[in-house]
Amino acid sequence: MRDRLVGTALFFTLRSMAGVALVAALAGCSFTSPDAATGSQFVGIDGVSAPEARRIAKEAYVYGYPMVASYQALYATNIDSASPQYRGPFNTLDHVARVYTPEDAGIAAPNLDVATSSAVLDLRAEPVVVSVPPMDSQRYFALQLTDLYGQNFAYIGSRATGNGGGHFLIAGPRWKGTAPKHVAKVLVAETELVTLSGRTLLYSASDLANVKRIQAGYKIQPLSAFLKKAAPPAPALVAWIAPEAPAQMRSSLEFYNQLAFLLQFAPVEHSEKTLRRRLDSLRIRPGEPVVTDRMNPRLRKMMQEGMHDGQNDIDKRRVALAGKTDTLFADRRTFKNDYLARATGAQVDLGGSSREEALAPAIDQDSAGQPLDGARAYTLRFAPKSLPPVNAYWSVTLYQLPGQTLVANAAKRYTINAATLSSLKRDRDGGVTLTLQPTSPGKGQEANWLPTPPGPFMVAMRYYWPKPALLDGSWQTPSLQRVAQ
Repeated sequence: MRDRLVGTALFFTLRSMAGVALVAALAGCSFTSPDAATGSQFVGIDGVSAPEARRIAKEAYVYGYPMVASYQALYATNIDSASPQYRGPFNTLDHVARVYTPEDAGIAAPNLDVATSSAVLDLRAEPVVVSVPPMDSQRYFALQLTDLYGQNFAYIGSRATGNGGGHFLIAGPRWKGTAPKHVAKVLVAETELVTLSGRTLLYSASDLANVKRIQAGYKIQPLSAFLKKAAPPAPALVAWIAPEAPAQMRSSLEFYNQLAFLLQFAPVEHSEKTLRRRLDSLRIRPGEPVVTDRMNPRLRKMMQEGMHDGQNDIDKRRVALAGKTDTLFADRRTFKNDYLARATGAQVDLGGSSREEALAPAIDQDSAGQPLDGARAYTLRFAPKSLPPVNAYWSVTLYQLPGQTLVANAAKRYTINAATLSSLKRDRDGGVTLTLQPTSPGKGQEANWLPTPPGPFMVAMRYYWPKPALLDGSWQTPSLQRVAQ
């Protein structure tokens, strides 16, 4: 069996966006030099050789990739009002509460377990207060807070803060205030732009009204509005630049201009002072344009090769992980400044959940290592007293490949989960065996059946708020066994 992570964010869909070439001249410096002879080590910057420029460009690419990718997403959803993905201005919640069907062919691996909520928080002028209503102790929810670095620096939810409701202050890195009364917790971000990604457990279509009431209770307010005080001065106007198209982001030198633009929203962390000085030596400076078409030709070449080196390192990390990608989503303390892990995570699943919050391995091979084929029958068995060890919820969902769409079937059966556990037929020893095959196994066994499509398919396992046995590997996801025919 080979596992790989199924995207759990699914809150941002990246589509091609036209890049804009910057024409502003650099103030007070020049990259050009008459010494651009072939083979020269000079790149037009005193003290920086060609090999060093290449190394710094590689470091900048790996370090900055999550920032540029995050900006690409939030630009479409919260800045560019002409974008099909636009959801509203900063500090505005957008909710989706619906039950997906095979008709939703444009959505990869739709999650049937949760309703989603999303926002981009602008913390430049002042903090915001996120309020959540009290809810039933059995109702799992999680609001994930992710900074521009791709770090999940905090959670509000069943696991992290409980289901009692409350007000949570989210502050930017430059905030120097004190927490007001009636605020349960202060959560400080390292960047001034933060993505909020929320999930609220949805049991079934009959539960939609309940979930929508809960979502209506989620609120975002500027701190001044929460305190009923005058608002502080608005932040300086920003000339937001258009991102590169996704297909070009890994090869265009505009990447470095995007990174420099974003650094203005990310004050230097103490542990990164040396790295930021290295970026500065290559003229990658917060808020200053990097006009690559005016660079020394050799510097352009070194930066292009540095990008290539950085992407090669990301690709190697993905191969080495062999699909075990749950360690790629975490906070700074867990990452320990492993920038390669952050960048790899941004390419695998931008906004993915930290492993202690949710795990989502996918199975696309049987126990013998053969691809899953809808023409055959398989079983997936949970041994007695060995259902998925979670504090909240688990599910098994089947998707047709290559599109990762739900499988159309007359029974309209797409998932088996903790909510359906009471209806499942138990084995004689108390275990639970699920059947995956194209035809009904018989009326007495249909509760345990997931219909398969013609051709290849995959099975997504989702575990919300996993227990230690899942996190330390002492409980393993069962393999799919092919039934002899």
